Amino acid sequence: MFDDVKYLKFKSYLNTYCPHCRNSFNVERKDQKYLVYKAIYKEQEIELKLSPFLDVFEVESSVPIDINDKLTDLLCPKCKKSLIVEEPVCGECGSPVAEMIITAFSKLIPFFICLNHGCTWHGLTKADQNKIKLKIPRQEMPEQDMKLRAANHTEVPYGYTTELAQLEAGRCLQCKEPKCVKGCPVNIDIPTFIRLITEEKIDEAAKKIKERNVLPAVCGRVCPQESQCEALCILGLRDKPVGIGNLERFVADFERKMDLVKVPIISNKLNKKIAVVGSGPSGLTVAADLVQLGYSVTIFEALHESGGVLVYGIPEFRLPKSIVSFEVDYLKKMGVRVEMNHVIGKTITIDELLQHFNAVFIGVGAGLPVFMNIPGETLGNVFSANEYLTRMNLMKAYKFPEYDTPKPRGNRVVVIGGGNVAMDSARTAIRTGAAEVTIVYRRSRQELPARHEEVRHAEEEGVKFMLLTSPVRYLGTDQAMLKGMECIRMQLGAPDSSGRRRPVPIENSNFIINCDIAVVAIGNSSNPIIFQSAQDIKRNKWGYIEVNPETNETSKEFVYSGGDIVTGSATVIQAMGAGRIAANAMHNKLSAT
Repeated sequence: MFDDVKYLKFKSYLNTYCPHCRNSFNVERKDQKYLVYKAIYKEQEIELKLSPFLDVFEVESSVPIDINDKLTDLLCPKCKKSLIVEEPVCGECGSPVAEMIITAFSKLIPFFICLNHGCTWHGLTKADQNKIKLKIPRQEMPEQDMKLRAANHTEVPYGYTTELAQLEAGRCLQCKEPKCVKGCPVNIDIPTFIRLITEEKIDEAAKKIKERNVLPAVCGRVCPQESQCEALCILGLRDKPVGIGNLERFVADFERKMDLVKVPIISNKLNKKIAVVGSGPSGLTVAADLVQLGYSVTIFEALHESGGVLVYGIPEFRLPKSIVSFEVDYLKKMGVRVEMNHVIGKTITIDELLQHFNAVFIGVGAGLPVFMNIPGETLGNVFSANEYLTRMNLMKAYKFPEYDTPKPRGNRVVVIGGGNVAMDSARTAIRTGAAEVTIVYRRSRQELPARHEEVRHAEEEGVKFMLLTSPVRYLGTDQAMLKGMECIRMQLGAPDSSGRRRPVPIENSNFIINCDIAVVAIGNSSNPIIFQSAQDIKRNKWGYIEVNPETNETSKEFVYSGGDIVTGSATVIQAMGAGRIAANAMHNKLSAT
């Protein structure tokens, strides 16, 4: 028997067969670590147990073999001919080797059993292994049934099991120059954390991610990996890329559920203080990076819960609030102080913060909703997505009457927009009892900016899509409540500045949609409150803060900024990347003063 072997499941894609009669000699019974095969040795039926993952390909066998035995008597149970088609030697130690023939995906693979029991040579080159990995299908996460999940607010994907995670991690080619790392805004060492999963070092994999990302459980759920790290995965040129985001979520959840999270001990304390305005992704990253360097960090949050857009904007079924709370509590245990109900610009100004802190980071996001400025927007039940999702998420209207926040009542809901926020709004409306929910978007399906996964989930849950359509006015009742929306059909013209084809109205194509709730999800602009008392911070023509892209320092010395207040609406991980740039620049500047 071989000892000290690590195994991975790969049950569905391998088969053994006799090289002569081509009959399979698989045994139906399988255990957790091996595929089991029958053979005949010295006139006795025996079982071979082969690890089914080609990258490690170890063997345990009930064949009573001794070193230097010749296994010509290892016979096929069907045709009784020898399974040993030649007698090569081990590529590691030169001992005699027994060769079996394995087929994977209709490809003949030589499988070698070294008779010196300490060797692990299996006869496959690295190129052989990579060719086989290209044939392993991407492992998708199990999900709630589409009919059941449309009636609850619990998370839709269940996440990987350990077996699925290890199988998916085994697809990684471990490139010498991994492009995926370049696609990650915080430059996680992706190949290393994935390799640690294949080695069953899941806790170590989580710690490796946290060297660069303090919110792995969040990013694994809501970041658009398909357009970032996974977009550059070399496997994606031939097939689907490695599920990097799903694996990140898996290791973060494993660490949390197994109570393996360890708060780092910070021994180097500096006599310098940092104020962070906003507890969204960029602010949390700045706080985490600087507190570990020894700074005293205080986060000022305007709302009564920390997390920013993670708690008020993203629904429970996509990002459970308990996960955000856990991540924030982790920072608190590291020494970060969090002050709630502080509206910077009203309660305290930036100048007042600078009197007590060495530097300030502004990460307040882009919280001012954008409307279309069409007639009827002041009617009752016309909501911005900000208000609608904040009511449902942060104020927990979906749990009414357990929480005293009534949910908007409506049977026919329309959501204007095609991004992730629009999908979140529509899927929330489905779960709160609306009989019909329709996404109204002025371009075609190909131009939808939302993640493909979110669009798929919305369709599965019953959300309808009315594409190439734009609202022109809202219609109200005598009581000034919404009763319908007049729309116009659109066609696509030449590309605009975003690279997407510009929608052009089709004359005389107006029609009415009956609806009693409308949610406008067409974007946000910069948060204006903070600038009422900080007019010396330079902004661009759209109202966003201008920063030095190398340092994220604003026009006001010792004041830095990042996230949506600088870029406009972007992703969680991009905001975190901006926070990291600012934290490094703050440290460099304060260390020199």
